[in-house]
Amino acid sequence: MIPEQLAQEAIARCRQLGRFSEEPARLTRTFLSPPMRAVHETLTGWMEALGMAVRVDAVGNLIGHYPGATPEAPRFLLGSHVDTVRDAGLYDGALGVTLALALVKALEGERLPFALEVIAFSEEEGVRFGVPFLGSKAVAGRFEPDVLKLQDAQGLSLEEVIRAFGLEPAQIPQAAYHPAQVLGYLEFHIEQGPVLEALGYPLGIVEAIVGQSRLEVAFRGKAGHAGTSPMHLRRDALVGAAEWITLVEREAREEAGLVATVGMITAQPGVANVIPGEVRMSLDVRHADDDVRSLAVANLITRAQQVAQRRGLELGYLTRYEQAAVPCHPDLTEQLALSVEAQGYPVQRMASGAGHDAMIMASLCPVAMLFLRSPGGLSHHPDETVWPQDVEAALRAGLDFLHRLASAQHQP
Repeated sequence: MIPEQLAQEAIARCRQLGRFSEEPARLTRTFLSPPMRAVHETLTGWMEALGMAVRVDAVGNLIGHYPGATPEAPRFLLGSHVDTVRDAGLYDGALGVTLALALVKALEGERLPFALEVIAFSEEEGVRFGVPFLGSKAVAGRFEPDVLKLQDAQGLSLEEVIRAFGLEPAQIPQAAYHPAQVLGYLEFHIEQGPVLEALGYPLGIVEAIVGQSRLEVAFRGKAGHAGTSPMHLRRDALVGAAEWITLVEREAREEAGLVATVGMITAQPGVANVIPGEVRMSLDVRHADDDVRSLAVANLITRAQQVAQRRGLELGYLTRYEQAAVPCHPDLTEQLALSVEAQGYPVQRMASGAGHDAMIMASLCPVAMLFLRSPGGLSHHPDETVWPQDVEAALRAGLDFLHRLASAQHQP
């Protein structure tokens, strides 16, 4: 089958998987929710048709094994996640799995000096239990048993959900791969941003996945009657928060590569005729250089303290999540760049502003990542899409990459 046909099939398969949802009118598929069974059944059929042996590990990752030239051949991993955010698009995560299967199909039975394993990670988004990367953490040997106690919105624990899916939580440690058995990991993913489209390029070579800090910030003042409290005597927490939010934007604009976002805000008591006495906000700060990110967080907290002091407010803050920046492996990244160039496409090196399973897998093995252009820069949105010619470009580059990797394995 030629790459153009394989590209169309990979896209069609994303649409087919998109029919399996918790909600009838939109795509929502969280960790081990009922529609994940249909995803597993469908993927199993596709994998077995390619001669792959299929298994499901104890955290719900579905894995297809395509044998190498010898039984003792090491493994090279491909994949992405098959859970979604709420009201999702069709291609975030799923395309990385269907593209990986298209690569196996393109081999037409050829055996490489390494086995290929395609992993459909059960969880990456963190929607159901508030903790992301459950699937890749298990594979990388980084799964933390304490998360089994976490509960979803219905009061079900992670442990109960795993058992209800027919899996055994006690076997999760066995999902971890031994590093000596794994050559590396390649993830195809839509860019989820506008950079490649602005450049007019179909593909991007990811050199690093940015580090991320997530904080909760609270301004506390004093609630009061909106009609009887003079302006000069107010301690309005929301006005202080608004001032600080504009400073967050200004500070981020002044540092190249830095992004900072206040994405969630809650004002209490939340009544039209009452001055807000407390405001809680999220702060998300990302940069490819951890030192730059850490300094930015410190500066933004200092700014918040200054605003609070000037307005007679109290400030509280708590770090909820810290993830260091993760570089992709230089050798695999260079091989991938050569493959992109050899197929006649421009080589655009870039950092990923979003987190991906590859950043977890980097603790297990060398990783590489290839972005596909996102039309309109859209992702985590039902209008998310891809262009068939970009999927074909990714397939051509990916197949070339596998053959380059195979040639390197043959060299003494």
